[in-house]
Amino acid sequence: MYIGQIMHTNLVTVSPETTLVEARECIDTHKIDHLLVVNKKGKLVGIVSDRDLKQNWASPATSLSTHELHYLLQKVEVSMMMVKTVMTVTPETTIERAASIMQAHNISSLPVMVGDNLVGIVTSTDVMAVLLQAIGINEESVRLGVLVDDRIGRLAEVTSILKQEGVNIQSFFCWPVQGCPDISHLVIRVARAEGEKAIGALEANGFRVLTRYEQDLRPFLPQSAAS
Repeated sequence: MYIGQIMHTNLVTVSPETTLVEARECIDTHKIDHLLVVNKKGKLVGIVSDRDLKQNWASPATSLSTHELHYLLQKVEVSMMMVKTVMTVTPETTIERAASIMQAHNISSLPVMVGDNLVGIVTSTDVMAVLLQAIGINEESVRLGVLVDDRIGRLAEVTSILKQEGVNIQSFFCWPVQGCPDISHLVIRVARAEGEKAIGALEANGFRVLTRYEQDLRPFLPQSAAS
């Protein structure tokens, strides 16, 4: 899936001259966590988050009066606190690439650009929702784990076993096992009603199936790796 399929296009933007008070009111009104800052030509020049606003808001312990505090906050503009070097993506960026960018840069939103034009925004919440949907998490499914050596045909072998048993795979993904070179952890989700049948079929063909957290994975490693 691509960012263009999930991005928000009904954008809430402010100018660099917007005051901190106005920016906070805008975030509260629209119930959003980020404001896109654009100049008079409509070009993206920065981004400011709800967290940025709170960090720049005066502490409740201030000795200023309410009137004095409001006056001073009206003098603080978004341009003084916004992030000017903004990480962006395009509509063609994949969901997983966007997640990687957010994780690497510790950010929770990405403006979406087509050339120099701002066309959307995507947040970490949007990306997480898609990834959770992709891995098939729901109450009617069961999670099965299988550790396999990373070689050609291994995935086909596992899926063929389930196919022969008439077990439908709802989702399937894998990642490398830390500390075990060339070993992959296959995570398979099947309907809860077919869980036992799937486990039985895999174990009958020599695979050990993980159905819960195991601190020691050695008993579940393929024989070639365990030896």
